[in-house]
Amino acid sequence: MRPTDLDPAFISHAPGYWSEEATENWHDHRWQLRNRVDSLADLDARLNLTDEERAGVLLAGTKLAMAITPHFFNLIDRDDPNCPIRRQIIPRIDEGWTAPEEMADPCGEDSHMPVPGLVHRYPDRVLFLVTDRCASYCRYCTRSRVVSGVGEQHLETQWEPAFKYLEQHTEVRDVLLSGGDPLLFSDDRLDKILTRLRSIPHIQFVRIGSRIPIFLPQRITPELCAMLKKHHPLFISVHTNHPRELTTEVRDALGRLADAGIPLGNQSVLLRGVNDSVEVQKALVHKLLMCRVRPYYLYQCDLITGSSHLRTSVAEGVSIIEGLRGHTTGYAIPQFVIDGPGGGGKIPINPNYVVDAAAGKVTLRNFEGNIFEYPDPTPISASALEELHQRALSRSV
Repeated sequence: MRPTDLDPAFISHAPGYWSEEATENWHDHRWQLRNRVDSLADLDARLNLTDEERAGVLLAGTKLAMAITPHFFNLIDRDDPNCPIRRQIIPRIDEGWTAPEEMADPCGEDSHMPVPGLVHRYPDRVLFLVTDRCASYCRYCTRSRVVSGVGEQHLETQWEPAFKYLEQHTEVRDVLLSGGDPLLFSDDRLDKILTRLRSIPHIQFVRIGSRIPIFLPQRITPELCAMLKKHHPLFISVHTNHPRELTTEVRDALGRLADAGIPLGNQSVLLRGVNDSVEVQKALVHKLLMCRVRPYYLYQCDLITGSSHLRTSVAEGVSIIEGLRGHTTGYAIPQFVIDGPGGGGKIPINPNYVVDAAAGKVTLRNFEGNIFEYPDPTPISASALEELHQRALSRSV
């Protein structure tokens, strides 16, 4: 681990492997996308690959494509195969093995899709899958079955039927745009989608799930922020797993979104060898708060096909939350959740602070292990309430 990983300072890694590039190209998000690392030759030119990684890259084209923006690639340690950034983004041969408990659609989205591209699992909100492309591809992607365009299944969003469904279902008040990454769309196309959603009276607010501010902070332009600002209330959930990802460019991009009045939350995935310690999680959440991003969820890694080498035990996640609770501000503590396999939705998992519950009292344990008893509320009797009324009346005379 680099010494700076737990340091609260923000640093830039640019231009790194691309030192020959002109500054104006580096800050152009279109240049970043055109120059993504997406082949074994690209990796070999820059990293000392292991045999496991080399074999993983050769298999990647049949399951989930490999693509890494220059910005994010610069965070990788050239010589360390256990680098926390490298483990997230470079394929390994382990992806080719399927554990018995794993599944292609671990969150059961396909079975809750009344219209292609629209997932309606919770009563008052929907997930709108608007694209199958991302700036870079995480090796633990929940939607690896459809994302990147190389798997057996393809995303076929039906736009007009989806909008009609939303217009007809007045119970829907919240729409989450995801995919893929919606912020890959042009400003104009995204503006049209948000405008159409805003025309539906019962939709109260819209959320966007995106890793673009982390993978491609150059995309967060003043023009994009000005367009998004027109569609309030609008929320954005970003996805950051490790403090090294929070560079000066990312901090500034998140700052532009916050200045546009957009509430920002972070969703992390608990990953073995990446962020499975209290120390790394604490450094991450503290830097997020400095970027005006509220740590929101910490996910137990879904049962995605080929992800067992990245999953931790549930007990490790509980232990991390216990190591944060009471040891840092409450704003910094995410909710640890498991997405119920097969479509059960997000289930919160917490340390057990309730030692015992009996008639009239609850016995509690605090973050230091000290025990406290909290008496259940005693209801006010009718006679006591009448006495209070009489005392109030006597004072008014």
